[in-house]
Amino acid sequence: MLVVTRFRVPAEEAEAFRAEAERAAAVLAEQPGHLAGSLGRNADDPTLWALVTRWAGAGAYRRALSAYDVKLAAVPLLSRALDEPSAYEIAEPGADLNVASARSLG
Repeated sequence: MLVVTRFRVPAEEAEAFRAEAERAAAVLAEQPGHLAGSLGRNADDPTLWALVTRWAGAGAYRRALSAYDVKLAAVPLLSRALDEPSAYEIAEPGADLNVASARSLG
């Protein structure tokens, strides 16, 4: 699973944001199922940042968000994210992908 979380950060807040995002990324990296992660800033629009993490699966990511340390260090940062979908399946050759369809609620 790939999680792409984007942020719009005013230039005057960039330094503080970067430090907060690096702390959040470090705490996420300690969680079971975390495979990789990186923080980046857009080359054309320096107010646009992305925290990209890769997980063993959706369950690992969801469990990580529930961890106490993550709630303290990462959730406040993640609450500043742009309101857009962030979780993606990895479309590796031959992999079965989730089928887009309505799901029953009961």
